[in-house]
Amino acid sequence: MNSQYSIVIQWSMEDNKYIVSLPEFGPYAHTHGDTYASALKNAEEVLELLIEDYQAQEKPLPQPITISSRA
Repeated sequence: MNSQYSIVIQWSMEDNKYIVSLPEFGPYAHTHGDTYASALKNAEEVLELLIEDYQAQEKPLPQPITISSRA
């Protein structure tokens, strides 16, 4: 998947798994995984579904969060 959207992966001691947030898509865009790799794979799948859903509903996609370079 080639996307400019953020994927935030954090370990949860409470859940004993990796929790993933997709911040551009709001506070409810989450998934998880037992390993970092599975969390990333799940995040990519959810992100792809979100993009497809936005496009099917003809909703504008959120602006990606970017880091501006400082020279």
